[in-house]
Amino acid sequence: MNIAFTFKNFEPSDHLKKYARRRFEKLGKFLTAHGKSEMQVGMSVDNYRHKIDVTLVADGLNLSANEKSEDMYATVDLVFDKLASQVKKHSEKNKDHRRGAELALREDVFSYADTAAGRERTIVGTDHFTPKPMGIDEAALQLDSLNFEFLVFLNAETERVNVIYRRENGDFGLIDPTI
Repeated sequence: MNIAFTFKNFEPSDHLKKYARRRFEKLGKFLTAHGKSEMQVGMSVDNYRHKIDVTLVADGLNLSANEKSEDMYATVDLVFDKLASQVKKHSEKNKDHRRGAELALREDVFSYADTAAGRERTIVGTDHFTPKPMGIDEAALQLDSLNFEFLVFLNAETERVNVIYRRENGDFGLIDPTI
């Protein structure tokens, strides 16, 4: 990653440059899929405010962030956190799109019915659906609001199909199969 610094209204120390470069180079591990990337970092001081404006350009990616604080090192950390969250969000979004195109996860739901001639059960219907990605708390809220006995969902944290169900005492149980 190519990082270019510009400074306004102050003389930067070598330590500040080294610190900022070390922090921003950590973003490079998330940008390997985007090829060559360039970052423009503008640092300025106005009275007591230390301000940083950063623009990150790569193939298919154009991000920017800015922050102000009373300390330049703290401002570097704040801007880094903003950029890191943007880059991670972008890479997760791309990873989800690729994964969705490859897997197209579908689950089959079968309904069973007792026959009058004994205890043999037969399949009377089939339903196909794609489980919605959500967190466990969101799934519990949805199960509670819908008054279902169970809910099949794609756990957003583990990226596996889970089942949350209502227990006899009113609490919830979670089935998280490991493959």
